[in-house]
Amino acid sequence: MILLTVNHVSKAFVTRSVLEDASLVLQTGQRMGVVGVNGSGKSTLFRMIAGELEPDAGSITLLKGARVGMLTQQADITSEYTVQEELERVFEPVRRMEARLREMEEQMAALHHDAEAFAQLSRDYSRLMDRFEDAGGYEWPSRIQGVLAGLGFADDKRSQKAALLSGGEKTRLCLARLLLTQPELLMLDEPTNHLDLASTQWLEDTLRKYRGSVMVISHDRYFMNSVCDCMAEVCMRRIDQYEGNYDQFAQKRQANLERRLKEYKMQQAEIARQQAIIARYRMYNTERSIRAAESREKQLDKIERVEKPVSEQKVRFSFGARRRSGDDVLMVKNLEKSFGSRTLFSGLNLHLRAGDRVAVIGQNGVGKSTLLNLICGLQKPDSGQILFGSNVDVGYYDQQQSSLHPEKDIMSEVWDDFPWMEPGDVRAVLALFLFTGEEVFKRISTLSGGERGRVALAKLMLKKDNLLLLDEPTNHLDMDSREVLEDALNDYEGTLLTVSHDRYFINRVANRVLEMTPQGAKDYLGNYDDYLEKKRQEEMGLLEEAAPGMTRTQMDKEKRKQRLKNENKKQLLQRLKDTEAAIPAAEEAIARLEAQMGDPEIYKDGQKAAQVAREHEQMQQKLDALYEEWEELTNAAESFES
Repeated sequence: MILLTVNHVSKAFVTRSVLEDASLVLQTGQRMGVVGVNGSGKSTLFRMIAGELEPDAGSITLLKGARVGMLTQQADITSEYTVQEELERVFEPVRRMEARLREMEEQMAALHHDAEAFAQLSRDYSRLMDRFEDAGGYEWPSRIQGVLAGLGFADDKRSQKAALLSGGEKTRLCLARLLLTQPELLMLDEPTNHLDLASTQWLEDTLRKYRGSVMVISHDRYFMNSVCDCMAEVCMRRIDQYEGNYDQFAQKRQANLERRLKEYKMQQAEIARQQAIIARYRMYNTERSIRAAESREKQLDKIERVEKPVSEQKVRFSFGARRRSGDDVLMVKNLEKSFGSRTLFSGLNLHLRAGDRVAVIGQNGVGKSTLLNLICGLQKPDSGQILFGSNVDVGYYDQQQSSLHPEKDIMSEVWDDFPWMEPGDVRAVLALFLFTGEEVFKRISTLSGGERGRVALAKLMLKKDNLLLLDEPTNHLDMDSREVLEDALNDYEGTLLTVSHDRYFINRVANRVLEMTPQGAKDYLGNYDDYLEKKRQEEMGLLEEAAPGMTRTQMDKEKRKQRLKNENKKQLLQRLKDTEAAIPAAEEAIARLEAQMGDPEIYKDGQKAAQVAREHEQMQQKLDALYEEWEELTNAAESFES
């Protein structure tokens, strides 16, 4: 059954057209993801469906009696109620029914002498009881507690006045209230923005089970893969609708774009052919040829033109490193950091090797961003060591972009850090990040979060550091920009340490996951899905028991193989090249040592002979390890080709 129809809707603000002839259909029970670049009209579409805006043309039709609930990015809670009371208000009609039932029970007890009145009141009581049960009369207290726990409200927050909550907490409270209301159409605008991973996973599970229909605007592609069964893209003022989750949508959109481009080119070729024939007929300049030309012109005018498919502009950039670091890039040993009486973490250890891509995850407030600040030297640890390897250049992306100067314009912000560049070269770099023309003179203070993020990425790209520390790099970026960033990081030859809540990003970029908890930090090989599987195995007690009878050496070898599987092809081929170059050097060193051992003179000095023998043994072990690594790398490289 169709719940919602958006029929040829148009909407403009002053001279800017947002939607033109846009249509979509939502069936009851469907969960639709709505995507599009920032400013494409997604929130405007939601506001029209919710009745907050009227379309300039077209119509929006909802199933009769269907209720609409919408979560916006601006919370609207100003009441004096506590968090608990704010949610209890949702069930005020149920509570009134319960109070009325208690009254009726007392009345029935007093009517034992009047059978007819008792029978009538008993029938009314039965009908009200049915309504009470249908409305969740017995379960609403537990539903409130479940939503509060799922969205991360601690016990001490539940008695706090709602008006005193932070902006993010107010948004979560609005979401909790909306989920308890259970409208037939639930519309959510960026619902995961203020949720940690545990709360996001709870919301995914809740929405999959939701009995109504859902429309959700989100940049969280993992979330949409988990929740959505259909997608709508707002692009170039139109709406294109697709079946399937985000990954399926991305494939179909690309295929659709290629098909439309092919149709456009074929039609343009046919139009050009017909115009050439018409021109030739007119060149003959006979009555018959002119009639033939006019006939073909009429046929040509009747052709419904295929509109040229145009993609939205995308950022284009890549990361490079001006020099290679040593194999050991970063060593963090027994790190501890506290603020007042609150200890964020203690005994934290981390070892980054060249080419590692480590994603740091954990609940809000556990110290992830603080860890990056300590490594960058912006804060000092209470105890422990932070050691860098040889030739390490550190680049830092701050999610708050605090290193940008609000009073500068974009051009000056970049040029002042790279004064040797020509103005045209600076403009060319900014154009890659979609800053063109007079836009390069916009003040930093006037930019949106996404625009400031693009400026920070432009500066980071120009620095060419070989160790990148990224704090929530996908925040404020649209879908296409996130994918470009992921591609750039996958081609990057340096080392990466990133804090992120974006599970799709972690899946594409990371080969290790560091989970930080109040109890400590634990390292997992692989991407986010691998981390989830290992957590599942840990909970079932299966992780170390998967291969009984394996020695520690065998287990270490298996872990190395797993790590190789998660490296990108470019990294892996570079390591293979380095290993192949190291083998002849090791063989030459062994040959020199063996030549010394074959010289009788060396044995006149027993200490020196023993030293040469030890060096020979160590070098032989190194060569054996190099051959083993070469074999593993070769097999891993061949798996890319197969």
